[in-house]
Amino acid sequence: MSKGSENASPGFLVWRLSTKWRVAVDRAVTPLGLTHAQYALVASLYGMQRRGERPSQRRLADHTGLEPLYVSKLARSLESAGLLERTRDPRDPRAVQLALTEQGQARTRQAIEVVQGLLQQLLAPLGGLGSARTRDFTRELTTLLDVPLDPFVNDSESDADIRTHDSESEHRQAEHRQSDDGQSDKEQS
Repeated sequence: MSKGSENASPGFLVWRLSTKWRVAVDRAVTPLGLTHAQYALVASLYGMQRRGERPSQRRLADHTGLEPLYVSKLARSLESAGLLERTRDPRDPRAVQLALTEQGQARTRQAIEVVQGLLQQLLAPLGGLGSARTRDFTRELTTLLDVPLDPFVNDSESDADIRTHDSESEHRQAEHRQSDDGQSDKEQS
């Protein structure tokens, strides 16, 4: 186990793991002229195109979990690089459809190969990409990702946690003041 992780919360560990993997993917795809976010977008688009879809920016944002505005920004930069094309949806002139160019498909295939090798390395402690432990891990992550985020669900719990934390902090400060007072009394005598 990583130093200092034995008492860490699951949220902290998920954050650390996602940061570690994001950095690793960024480094792996940089030689291909991509960032991790661009890779997530083109790899998702590649899979959707293989299934015959030509998704809108909004659909791709929903699929990747990225904000629609960020997807739009990424799509523009990838379009400038010649890797994808953006066209108006004939059914909805407000929507923009995305498709990889031939160059974009070739670059994405290269990136997918690189990232698959990286995933094999990162998942080696679980037995590799195709192992039963990795499949279990994937199911657990999917379960967590399927939980809807409702910012109002935990407001009362969060408020209670803050009050408890504030109360505990005040109590510790009072104890500290008492011990400081006690020490200064002894020092004065």
